[in-house]
Amino acid sequence: MYTYRRSITILLLLLVFNCKSARTVRSGEANLKLSAKQLIKENLKQTPRFKTLAARVKVDVQDGDKEKGYTVNMRIEKDKKILLMSSPISFVKALITPDKVSFYNKLDNTYFEGDYSYLSKLLGTELDFEKVQNLLLGEALYHLKDETYKVSVDNNTYVLQPKQQRAVFELFLFLEPSYFKIKSQQLYQPQKFRYLQIDYLDYQKVAKQTLPQRIKVIAVEANEELIINLEYKGAALDVDLRFPFKIPSGYKEIAFE
Repeated sequence: MYTYRRSITILLLLLVFNCKSARTVRSGEANLKLSAKQLIKENLKQTPRFKTLAARVKVDVQDGDKEKGYTVNMRIEKDKKILLMSSPISFVKALITPDKVSFYNKLDNTYFEGDYSYLSKLLGTELDFEKVQNLLLGEALYHLKDETYKVSVDNNTYVLQPKQQRAVFELFLFLEPSYFKIKSQQLYQPQKFRYLQIDYLDYQKVAKQTLPQRIKVIAVEANEELIINLEYKGAALDVDLRFPFKIPSGYKEIAFE
């Protein structure tokens, strides 16, 4: 179960970019006069625009006292599909689309094909394709225009939170003061003892787009904690890509509880 659980989690969290010409984006001073509406407008201006992405990323996973490292190759057609492959040999492959998540493992001849329910359980919040993509691009999981927010400033960082928090969870967004990208987004579900924190430790400019450079994900449920660190090694935007994926015949389906 550990291998399957970790493999799927890792493959989900790998849509971020880097290249040799990229430069780190520096933060500036917060302007206390900016309203929540102004901050949201500036944040939306920074939404990355591209059609396709090919990238490679190093992933370190800490699950309790277990630690593992991986390298994954990925391809994305924005808003349509994400293909993820273990590197250097594609023993593990996953295809993520708005309709479903598919995954197979050549090492033990197993596969998974289903909706986002199990993946949502892993990170303790309801996921769909858009939320996964937003998470990996440094965008808000939930549409900022769907809520009315209040703003404060803490330690030179903007803090946005809904004026009326939802009954099922509490949401907090921390924005960088100069380029207005998300520094951290945090979701609390006190009744279920769940906590999800996504920290964007560095951003960079790639082909005039502001994109994440390093991400740290912390998912807590009761007394279990999962930490994933991503370090991006290379990327190319708007290149011609293929998305070959077919579950081999004779593989055994994985049943997750």
